Amino acid sequence: QVQLVESGGGLVQAGGSLRLSCAASGRTFSTNGMGWFRQALGKEREFVSAITWRGGVTYYADSVKGRFTISRDYAKNTVYLQMNSLKPEDTAVYYCAAGSRSSWRGSEYDYWGQGTQVTVSS
Repeated sequence: QVQLVESGGGLVQAGGSLRLSCAASGRTFSTNGMGWFRQALGKEREFVSAITWRGGVTYYADSVKGRFTISRDYAKNTVYLQMNSLKPEDTAVYYCAAGSRSSWRGSEYDYWGQGTQVTVSS
């Protein structure tokens, strides 16, 4: 099993920045896909970004391209999401996920973090 611990959420003004962290532990040997999803109040969960653990290949939803950057620290077993130029519509609970492959489909992931709240004020 894999445990994911998220941190870095909070309240920020529009145009500001936040950096989310997701530390993975446990049996991560078969894990190669790491992703970020978010769920706003009253909306369905949506894909934000993903990265392949070994190769570092990144993917982004159109809504965050040019503003968000996903990265990983191999030594720390941690994935990050740097969020710049934040907008009120970015307000949501952000979840870290891990699985055998990187995907935009949430059903492809096997493990999920507890979520961290990001609130962007106008």
